[in-house]
Amino acid sequence: MDIEFNRTLDTSGLLCPEPVMMLHNEVRDAGSGEVIQVIATDPSTQRDIPKFCQFLGHDLVHHQSEDDVFFYYIRKS
Repeated sequence: MDIEFNRTLDTSGLLCPEPVMMLHNEVRDAGSGEVIQVIATDPSTQRDIPKFCQFLGHDLVHHQSEDDVFFYYIRKS
């Protein structure tokens, strides 16, 4: 799947809660409608990032995993 995104946030090697804290800062700096690609290696992001999006009203456009790396595409509301 080829998804266009405006920003990339690489949280590889970081553990909970750092990826979500960094995502919160990135979303704050993004413009409305921008898509952020998040790259993560912490399996807890599979639970935390969708909940983050749901709670704050952002759109989790797509998520996938390749080996032990997780990719999320989030559109800021």
